[in-house]
Amino acid sequence: MNDILKEVQNDETIAMTVITSDPFNAFLDLSGPEIPAKPGALSGTTLAVKDIFDVAGYPTGCGNPQKLAESRPAGHTASAVQVLLDAGALFIGKTQTEEFAFSLTGHNAHFPRPINPAAPDRMTGGSSSGSVAAVAAGLADIATGSDTGGSVRAPASYCGLVGLRSSHGAIPLDGTMPLSPSFDVFGWFARDMDLYRKVAGLFLSGGDGAFQNIMRLPEQEALVAGPDEQRAYETARTAVEAVVGAASPVALASAGVEERYWCMRRIQGYEAWREHGDWLSAADRQLGPGVKERFEFGRQVSAESLQADTILREAVRNELTDILADDGLLISPTVPGAAPLAASTFADVQDYRERALRLLCVSGLTGLPELTLPLATVGGAPFGLSLTGPHGSDLALLAVGQRILEAQTGAMG
Repeated sequence: MNDILKEVQNDETIAMTVITSDPFNAFLDLSGPEIPAKPGALSGTTLAVKDIFDVAGYPTGCGNPQKLAESRPAGHTASAVQVLLDAGALFIGKTQTEEFAFSLTGHNAHFPRPINPAAPDRMTGGSSSGSVAAVAAGLADIATGSDTGGSVRAPASYCGLVGLRSSHGAIPLDGTMPLSPSFDVFGWFARDMDLYRKVAGLFLSGGDGAFQNIMRLPEQEALVAGPDEQRAYETARTAVEAVVGAASPVALASAGVEERYWCMRRIQGYEAWREHGDWLSAADRQLGPGVKERFEFGRQVSAESLQADTILREAVRNELTDILADDGLLISPTVPGAAPLAASTFADVQDYRERALRLLCVSGLTGLPELTLPLATVGGAPFGLSLTGPHGSDLALLAVGQRILEAQTGAMG
């Protein structure tokens, strides 16, 4: 994308001005029709769209050059994206995604690596890599993402942004490339909580109810990477507890960390192969490292294994739903620490990814909403803390998240 246009609106005029080029490799150079902005609650904001969501008149490449070459311009816009357009956001382009949204690092082998504006020597995280880079860099006010295994929460943590994995099924996904439908949710990025909550109000309903029962999972906290990360997390957790109350330790008896991780991996892999296996098998699609192996793993998951894992998943979901009840709040690290260094070896990145997924998979397995907040730093790089609540408590999570961020700002000021 050569230039990014930002619309500046007031009641009388609409002006188009070039604000910047794209030094962060966030956007794709895709041609399509200009989409005029409408008046609405989001007037004056710019919108970038992850390239798994259809935008009428634009191809949807899903992070794979062959898929892009075969893709015709979409006839309709994904309904979740259309909600943002109808509210007045100005579409300025499509953003990078890792191949088929099936990765967590932010590096697609077929495209230049998106740059993390908050820590340029580190990865952005993915698969919503271009979207998080665009918002963190100020190139877009809002950018859409998706979260299957952590593709909103991890990038938000790495780049110092708020990121919500919404309650599963709360926001429609028509016009969206599926990866693993029983995990897939729509998400978005914004640089401040006021705008984030304004977007949430377009999609979600429910009150800002208080959380009375505050909890933490020590076995999840043990996945934090090292002493510096542990200290940063504990400091952040203390700040959260100062707002919401002290957290009591709890445990999940239905499945341990490793059982939950492999349960997620097998169900996700099975569904991913079911969605894309025919296309992938028709030719050499030149998938990048990691993505190719994950699809191959999914191809080998049996229906019998899926059935057993589905039963285990239901047990985990029921147990955590019961623990949280109507007013529970679970505090946990979003990921093990700051984003991996961009210069890390493939093996080191994979090791970090698997550790991160052990943290991220609880929300995905249960379908419960989880909010990551930029509350900590390690080595000068962002590190998020997550809050998980009952199904449908998305707006309440955002409300308490804003209180926590305001308290932190007040303490720093």
